[in-house]
Amino acid sequence: MADFDPDKFEDKYANYFPELQQAYKNAFNRMNDTYDSELVHAIDQQVLNESEPFYEGDGEFRIELPEGPYERLSGVVVEEERFEKVLEQHVEEIETELERVFGFA
Repeated sequence: MADFDPDKFEDKYANYFPELQQAYKNAFNRMNDTYDSELVHAIDQQVLNESEPFYEGDGEFRIELPEGPYERLSGVVVEEERFEKVLEQHVEEIETELERVFGFA
């Protein structure tokens, strides 16, 4: 675990890339164990690959998604409501993992 510095998180990819990768990977693995792996993989590769993590303060992170996440999905057939539910859970998992990786949880 790296010592977390909120100011360094502004340039997160230069300062915290391994930690970010680990948090996303941990969340992916947890989601893949619980939900349809084809859907989880599609969300990971087609939506979350363009997401942006932000530090909100007080040990909390938020994930900003690209516009039109459902429209980005291809190669998998899923109802939008189910997609939204799985995506929401995946984002929560990433936020939790970021808190854990950076020592807030």
